[in-house]
Amino acid sequence: MESSVGHYWPIPHAQLYRDPPRLADLGLLREDAEEHGRRRRVFHLTAAGRETLRSWLADPSTPEPETRNPALLKLTFADLGAPGQVAELAEAQAAQHRRWLGTYREMQAHLDPHAPDTPARTRLLTLGIAHEQSYVTFWASLAADPNGTGAPGPEAAV
Repeated sequence: MESSVGHYWPIPHAQLYRDPPRLADLGLLREDAEEHGRRRRVFHLTAAGRETLRSWLADPSTPEPETRNPALLKLTFADLGAPGQVAELAEAQAAQHRRWLGTYREMQAHLDPHAPDTPARTRLLTLGIAHEQSYVTFWASLAADPNGTGAPGPEAAV
C-alpha cells in the first residue's frame, strides 16, 4: 500500500485487517491463510471482484475529493495565536513539501521503464510533483510575507 497508493490514499492500518475479510464475505476476494509460521492471510481478487473493479474503473464520475490538511486548519486560525506563528508554520510547511517534492522526483527518476505499472506511476508522480511544487510555492511565499496571501511573487523560493 505504501509504495503504490499510500502517498495519496492513506489507509489506517486497522482498515487493512477489517476490509479484506468483508470483501471476501461479499465474494469479491478469496482468502488463503497460511497454516504455519506467521499465519498470514492472503487475499486474491475473484472473478466477481474483477468485474466489480472493472465497472468501478469504467465509471468516470468520482465523489468530490476530501482535503483534511492540519496545516491548513492551523493557518485558518493562526492569526488568533502568537505573532510569528504564520511565518513559522509556513517555513515548516515549505520545508516539508520540499522533502515530498524531492521524494516524488527521486521515485520518478527510478521508475523501471519495463514495469507494467510504469505509465500509471508516471502519471501519478507527475501530478504529485506539480501538487508539491504548488504547495512549496505557496508556503515559501507566505513565509517571505506572513501578512500576504501566499500568492507567489517574482522572488518566491521554489
